[in-house]
Amino acid sequence: MAEILVLVDHTDGVVRKPTLELLTLARRLGEPSAVFLGSGADSATEALGRYGARKIYVVDAPEVDEYLVTPVVDALTQIAERTGPAAILLPSGPDGKEAAARVALRLHSGLITDAVDVTAGPDGPVTEQSAFAATHQVIAHITRGVPVITVKPNAVAPEPVPADPVPADPVVEKQDIAFGPAFAGVRILSRTPRERGDRPELTEADIVVSGGRGVNGAENFALVERVADALGGAVGASRAAVDAGWYPHSHQVGQTGTQVSPQLYLAAGISGAIQHRAGMQMSRTIVAVNKDPDAPIFELADHGVVGDLFEVLPQLVDEIERRRS
Repeated sequence: MAEILVLVDHTDGVVRKPTLELLTLARRLGEPSAVFLGSGADSATEALGRYGARKIYVVDAPEVDEYLVTPVVDALTQIAERTGPAAILLPSGPDGKEAAARVALRLHSGLITDAVDVTAGPDGPVTEQSAFAATHQVIAHITRGVPVITVKPNAVAPEPVPADPVPADPVVEKQDIAFGPAFAGVRILSRTPRERGDRPELTEADIVVSGGRGVNGAENFALVERVADALGGAVGASRAAVDAGWYPHSHQVGQTGTQVSPQLYLAAGISGAIQHRAGMQMSRTIVAVNKDPDAPIFELADHGVVGDLFEVLPQLVDEIERRRS
């Protein structure tokens, strides 16, 4: 089978969910091989193998941890040149997209970013993308070189390989990389761990509950948080809400904020301006709560409730808790 390279997104060896999604997609295209950069590969081997990686290429070099992006590009490019993969898949974050563009340039290959689905086609991987503020869907494939593709989180539910028969452990291969002179262009001087609560990451969450202008104040976001916690989801906010200082900008969902594609997106008090829609339109199921029956969000929603969010959301939490009890 054709080899598919998957860049592993991890924190100290703990594999993040988008990588498991990429491995699931890679199994549609061929035989996945994980590219693990940095330390902690031993901790990741079991998870990577369980989701389909048959090989793990490990680059445990200090350059990867000490410098930005370029060492990743050097490593991924050289491994691709050695292995001749049928495709390269990367997570569609800022670092992933920058690395993908530079790898594609070095390999003289085509590039597709922000794919929301990847399937096998007669001429290689076929992708689906959202374009023009999510008003159009584009089906595309790369016509030159090794396809380099970044995929948005939640494009597919991660699925482990079948337990019967028991899959063989992945083969781990250490890789030596000749880092070019440009690798030291930007050095990381310090790292400060981001404070994380019990909620999932916004970009990785299966459920996102967002509040907008209708929440009418920072103190009222406690209600949005209560719904998110009841559902086990992340909290988002519209641009109007974060510009007003009601919630941190890191939680903004929209074209100029974070783009999400969860299984369920609940928009409370959000009118549905095009800027916000561009950041959440690829959600599998959209539920809107708004007291304005003409709010544009209802044109997009799968289910809508015309009502006061301060009356609707508490009833929703009560019903969730009743069904769980």
